[in-house]
Amino acid sequence: MRIGIDYTAAVRQHAGIGRYTRELVAALAKLDHSNSYILFSAGRPERTTWPKNFRLRSLPLSDRHLAILWQRLRLPLPIECFLGKIDLYHSPDFVLPPVLCARTLLTVHDLSFLRHPECFPAPLLEYLTQAVPRSVQRADLILADSQSTRQDIIELLHIPPERVAVIYAGVDPRFQPSRQDPSAEKVLQRYNIPRPYLLGLGTLQPRKNFARLIKAYHLLRQRWHIPHHLVIGGTRGWLDEEIDQTIQELDLTQEVHLIGFVADEDLPILYSMADLFVFPSLYEGFGIPVLEAMACGTPVVTSSTSSLPEVAGEAALLVPPTDVEALAEAMAKLLEDEELRADLQRKGFLQIKRFTWRKAAQKLLQIYDDLGGKND
Repeated sequence: MRIGIDYTAAVRQHAGIGRYTRELVAALAKLDHSNSYILFSAGRPERTTWPKNFRLRSLPLSDRHLAILWQRLRLPLPIECFLGKIDLYHSPDFVLPPVLCARTLLTVHDLSFLRHPECFPAPLLEYLTQAVPRSVQRADLILADSQSTRQDIIELLHIPPERVAVIYAGVDPRFQPSRQDPSAEKVLQRYNIPRPYLLGLGTLQPRKNFARLIKAYHLLRQRWHIPHHLVIGGTRGWLDEEIDQTIQELDLTQEVHLIGFVADEDLPILYSMADLFVFPSLYEGFGIPVLEAMACGTPVVTSSTSSLPEVAGEAALLVPPTDVEALAEAMAKLLEDEELRADLQRKGFLQIKRFTWRKAAQKLLQIYDDLGGKND
């Protein structure tokens, strides 16, 4: 088959869907040497070496311009104009372009814009609520990152269950305990991270629930008198003013550290050197950071909502993300109970074995074969 894949997120986004796309396509490239792949992107990928059956096609346009042309103006310019004849087209980032004859596969990572619309600025919310359902209706098959997201797609977008499949994300093998890494201290110095510290990670936006995490951390300091700092890594997103206001109001400017974007190569050390990883998101389609922290041997506190119980299993403490007191108590419990920390660490190492990019690529390849074969 000739398979087109939208690689734009991999080029344009460092974290989140960008990392998902990079890791999944890289695993696919190691696995499949039979089908021909055309990676389509708005912008040129950094990676230059690919197997012979992979080719790159880039446009001198931004992803924003393509979204305007295809999703807002709905210009009927099919993807085949750029890729030539293809048997299958896969978009791993929520929306589909116009497609002439190819079968279509669409990955919808979450429906947070429907579950938590208050977490989105009005223009983005309007775009998502129009473009995503429209693309979902057109797709031959929809992929979800978890059973939780699959149920959301079926329930909220009224899609027949047989049109929605699940492919779990994975954990790269480079995520492993790194406390003994000789470069660890230099990495912490580069981000001005004091020790000991608790770690949060994610784009600074309301869904990640960092304002409540900061409030829970404040309770932790008041009641349990912990010496830890709170480090939050991630780029600025939207509607993030509450985070800065909470830090100011609670007089935590010296204790809470917003360190910005963290390079992929530094993440294993940041996870490993933290005494605790806290991921209190209101809603996640999957939650890769939970598994990455487990792979690095760091105990995890996360939310009892959406896909997170599915991903964490019994290897993390789960709390309602809106309950600040419960969040503080869970962090205190893990910091104080060495036996519990060791138990969750052991369970975490077992849990991550369920999620590998190779397994994800194997399932994706099977779906490609099944869906592409319907063209025969």
